[in-house]
Amino acid sequence: MAITRCGLMRSVVMGVIALVGVGVGIPVAADELVQNSDFRAREQEVPDHWLAWTPDCAAAACTVRSTPDGLLIDAPGRAYAVGGVWQDIQGIEPGRAYAVEVTCRANNIPSVYRSVLVRLNWMREAKMLHPAGMLVRGPISNPTDGKLTFRDVLVAPKEADRVRLSLEVKWPCGGSVCFERVSLRPTEPAAVRNVKIGTVYLRPRNSTPEKNLDLFCDQIDAAGKLKLDIVCLPEAITMVGTSKTGVQCAESIPGPSTKRLGEAAKRNRLWVVAGLYERDGESIYNTAVLLDREGRLAGKYRKVHLPREEWKKGITPGHEYPVFKTDFGTIAIQICYDWFFAEPEQLFAFQRAEVLFAPTWGNTLPDEEGRAQGETVFRVRARDNGLYLVPSVYSGNSLIIDPMGRILANSQGGNGVFWCEVDLNRRERLPWVGHWRSIGPRDRMPSTYGPLMKDPPNPLEPPGTRSLPNRR
Repeated sequence: MAITRCGLMRSVVMGVIALVGVGVGIPVAADELVQNSDFRAREQEVPDHWLAWTPDCAAAACTVRSTPDGLLIDAPGRAYAVGGVWQDIQGIEPGRAYAVEVTCRANNIPSVYRSVLVRLNWMREAKMLHPAGMLVRGPISNPTDGKLTFRDVLVAPKEADRVRLSLEVKWPCGGSVCFERVSLRPTEPAAVRNVKIGTVYLRPRNSTPEKNLDLFCDQIDAAGKLKLDIVCLPEAITMVGTSKTGVQCAESIPGPSTKRLGEAAKRNRLWVVAGLYERDGESIYNTAVLLDREGRLAGKYRKVHLPREEWKKGITPGHEYPVFKTDFGTIAIQICYDWFFAEPEQLFAFQRAEVLFAPTWGNTLPDEEGRAQGETVFRVRARDNGLYLVPSVYSGNSLIIDPMGRILANSQGGNGVFWCEVDLNRRERLPWVGHWRSIGPRDRMPSTYGPLMKDPPNPLEPPGTRSLPNRR
């Protein structure tokens, strides 16, 4: 049994901050770094110490003005207007952690997550270190007063000596935003969320369902010795390498196999993901289970996308994409053929899954002959959705892939448990684009994706031919 440890993936969370600050005669805390943090104005429309920014296309500019309630940004009659204000703040201490908090109110804006943004661009000598900067987490709505809050703790890069704090409104669609207060202060660094994640490569041969359970429980024990938090086993673990079919191996969940696996999870105090065939009444599903540190069934996922080898045998597809809360973060599960489709990962990411486990028969083979094979596709799925992706396979290599699409752990043809420690609070930025997990969902255009929600067209019909409605 080979056990591989990848390099420790600790995060220096990318950050934000600002300096200086008295707010036009308004008393503020001694460590407040923003000047005029509550947007007081004298005669001008834009509050003191703030500068308005407008787009190159003047017709698409929001109106920015000071009011008794704060800084109001709107654009009556211009749905796709943009605008905001910014302040450059000097005196940053490289490597220092800073807390940022912004409160505002939004009125009649369809999507505040898309339309209201707080951005910090780290700078050195007036030059931005990254064009996209870092978006501050939020907004979070307060149910008692309706206010929106952005709140984050970030660390200044070692090159930074100042920061540009930018309050932005994008496409208010007839609504308005009133920013009430901004705060940026030195603070303690945010806690890391280090998690030890494992994946298994093992393909039994000339075996039985009972022997397979023994073999995979041994892998859980090996993961326990490594003090892992969670380990992923492959697809259909009671069928692979036996003379049985999936239908013959199917059992209730919870049932005998989850009991055995749960006992192993409990004695090793870790979470376990494992693929099984499930019998529910007269229906058979290809299912993956999640067992908690006490060995209890914490959830299950039924494979949605079925290849011919399964639907021709009468396997029933699942219809849901659940996510599961663990003691270290939010996870999701998919199974094998699901990875051929881009939508499942998107749906998991929309539900804030941080790690996606993928019990898989095959494959994660590297590319060959110019073809994108499983290894590349898995990496792209992780990168597209900003999550960790953990396939455990029988064909190719079991992998752990980070949100940038990098392979952190690779079985490389060996058997055993392969693992890596990662920080789920880490936010790494793509060149030019920025931190995709916070930017991508805001830049989506779901109103244009309607055709994807329809049944596929008949490819044999000439282009432009109107299909007959389905008869049910």
